[in-house]
Amino acid sequence: MIGGETPTTMKANADGTFGAASGSIEGRPKDREKFKAFTVYFDFDRSVIKSSEASKVDSVAGQFKNENPACDLLIEGHCDERGTAEYNRALGERRALAIREYLIRAGVNGEKIHTVSFGKDQPVALGHDEASWAKNRRGEFILVLPK
Repeated sequence: MIGGETPTTMKANADGTFGAASGSIEGRPKDREKFKAFTVYFDFDRSVIKSSEASKVDSVAGQFKNENPACDLLIEGHCDERGTAEYNRALGERRALAIREYLIRAGVNGEKIHTVSFGKDQPVALGHDEASWAKNRRGEFILVLPK
C-alpha cells in the first residue's frame, strides 16, 4: 500500500448491488456517473496498468482532483469469462487496486477512492473470442456524487 493507506473494498453481488461493508461508500445508482471515456484495459491474467492505458488514469486523476473534489470515486475491476469465479473476483480486485494506487501516486486522496471487483459477472462483450475477452478485461471509474 502507498502511504500506509488501507483501501476501502466493497463486495458486490453479481447484479451490481452492494452488501454492507466496513467503510463502504453510500450511493444509489442515480447518484453515480460513469467516466465513460476512461475505461482501462488489461492484458490476459494481468493487473499491471499498461503504458498505453496510463494516460487514461492520468486524465481521470486530473479531472477528479480539479472538477469533482466533493465526490468519491469507485473503481470497478472486471475480467473475461476464462477462469473460475473466485480467481476472477481476486484478479478484478487486483486490477481495481492497481488503478487506485496509480491514482494515489497522481495525487488523488486515497480516502476518496474505493474499489470493487465484479470478476467475470458483468461482461460488456458477450462473444467467446479474443476480441470480446479483451473488451471485458477492464477497470471502470464511477463518480459517486455527494448526498
